Amino acid sequence: MMANSVKFEYAVYLLPKSAKDPEAVFRKLIAKNFSQLKIVEEISTNPAEALVSGHFQRNVAKEYAPPGLESLRHAGHGLTPAQEHALQKTTEAFILQFAYPRELVWTALRNADLLVEGVARHTGGLVWDEATREVFTPDAWHERRLASWPGGIPDVHTQTVVHIYQDGEFIREITLGMEKAGLPDVVVEGASWSMESRIAGLINEFCQVMAEGQLLAVPGKAEMNVQTIRNDAVRTERMKSFYANATGIAHLYLKIGQKQDGDADNRLIEITAERYTGPDIHAKQDRMVSCTFGAEPDKVKYIKHDDQLLDASRKARLKLPELKEAFRKGLPPGEHIDLKAPFESWSGHEWMWIEVTGWKDQKITGLLQNEPADVADLHAGQLVEVKEEDIFDYVRYYADGHKQGNATGEIIERMEEEKDRTIHAFRDGGNTFSPRPNQAGCDPK
Repeated sequence: MMANSVKFEYAVYLLPKSAKDPEAVFRKLIAKNFSQLKIVEEISTNPAEALVSGHFQRNVAKEYAPPGLESLRHAGHGLTPAQEHALQKTTEAFILQFAYPRELVWTALRNADLLVEGVARHTGGLVWDEATREVFTPDAWHERRLASWPGGIPDVHTQTVVHIYQDGEFIREITLGMEKAGLPDVVVEGASWSMESRIAGLINEFCQVMAEGQLLAVPGKAEMNVQTIRNDAVRTERMKSFYANATGIAHLYLKIGQKQDGDADNRLIEITAERYTGPDIHAKQDRMVSCTFGAEPDKVKYIKHDDQLLDASRKARLKLPELKEAFRKGLPPGEHIDLKAPFESWSGHEWMWIEVTGWKDQKITGLLQNEPADVADLHAGQLVEVKEEDIFDYVRYYADGHKQGNATGEIIERMEEEKDRTIHAFRDGGNTFSPRPNQAGCDPK
C-alpha cells in the first residue's frame, strides 16, 4: 500500500522571534547529525534520495496561522498558558519540507522527527505537524514521536492521530498523518461514542499491519490478526487489553473512502464490518470489535421491581427533560447518554441499555448496549426505538471519564446480593451470562 515516494511538511513556530537564526541552526544540525538528508531549494516529486528544504514564513498571520486557543485544547501538547498566548502573537515560522523514496521511509521519517525537534529546541520554538495538525513543545514531541522508537518500523499511532467527530447521528473516526509513511489514511463511518476507543484501536492496529507490509486489496476482504503484528511493544500492549473471549482477528471489508471537507489530501481507505452478521451496520460494528478484542460478559439479573427500586426509577425519570434538552442542543464531543428501557421477552421484559442517537418528541432511537438473553432477533449494537414513557433509568457519560446516574443499578446490585443463593442457583443456574460474543458468531460471511 505504500506509495513510491513520500512528501510532507513540518514547521517551527518562533515565540514570537528566535534568539538564534533557525536557518543557521537547521544547516548546522544537518551537517553534524543528518548527512543522509540533502538540502535543496525545492522538493522534487519523485526523489531518489532523502531531501529537505527549509525556508522562512514571515507572514504567519495570513499565510501560516497557528491554531487558536480553543483548538489548542485538543491540538496542543505540553504548552504552558504563556506559550499558548505567545503562539497567537507569533510573526515567523521556519518551514521544513521533506521528501524521500519508499525504500527510505522509516529512517527518513525518524530523521525528520529528530531534525525538527532539534531546530525547535535550539530556537525556543514549537513544533507544528502539518499532517496531523498538532503543536508540540520539543519535550512533548520527543515523548510522543521518538521516545519509543529506537529504529525500524515504529508504533505507527505515535506518528499519527485519529480525529473523532459527530457526523449526523453517529460519529466518524479518521486518521491524519499516514501520508508521512506514504500510506493511505483510514476511516470508519457510522460508529457511536460508546465504541469510539475500540474503533480507534482497530484503526490503529490496521494502520500498523499496513505499515508492516500486509498485502491488501481495495475494495476487498482483509484479515487482520493482532497476534501477527511484528512490533513487539505494539502487539504486547494491545493484547493486554483483550478480554478472555477475544479472537484477536478482525474480518474486514475494505472500500475506497469517501472524502469530506477537512480530510487530508491523501488516499483514503474505509474499514467496514460488512462480513459480520447483524441486522444493521451498527450491530455488525459491535460484533466486529467485540469479536476482535472481546467484551465483558453481560450479567443477567432476575429481580422483581419493589417499592425502593420503583421510587429510584421515578426520581431518575425526573432528569429526562434536562437530558433531552442537553441532547437537543448537542452534547460535547466524547459525551453520550445511555437510557434503560424494556424489551418484550418470553419471560416478560428484559431491561437493557441503549446509547441515545436520536430523541424526537416521545420517540428515542439508540444503539443497544447489551447482548439480549431472552429477546429473539435483537443483537448488541443494533439500532432500536423505544418510548420516552418507558425509560427506567439513565447514565450520562462525560468526556473526562466520569458519569452520572444509574441509581437503580446500585439497588439491583444490593437486591442480588441479598437473594437466597440456593433458590437463585436453582432458578437460573447461578449468575446467567450472555457471552458477548460467542465464538460461533465471530465467523465472517
